[in-house]
Amino acid sequence: MAININNLSNTNQVKQQVQTKQQVSENANTSQQAKLAPRDSVSITPQAKQMTELQKKAADSPVLNQKKIAELKDAIASGDYKVNPEKLAASIANFEFDLN
Repeated sequence: MAININNLSNTNQVKQQVQTKQQVSENANTSQQAKLAPRDSVSITPQAKQMTELQKKAADSPVLNQKKIAELKDAIASGDYKVNPEKLAASIANFEFDLN
């Protein structure tokens, strides 16, 4: 039979119990901090929503008229294409108005 000098085996048990309690306390603190931590979120701006709508409209639009494009390229290259500044300004203003 072994003799326990100075109650050494009980001291080890007490140390283990204290360490276990500390670990449980640390785990509880970590889980509380996780609950209080801010969560990631995403918000889409009105401009991004509008851009998405415009992209959908563009995808739904009819196929480009390649003949008309070729005619315009030829007119620009030959110098026959004339720009109407008033019409251009009105179109730009309407475009900007539609974006807002």
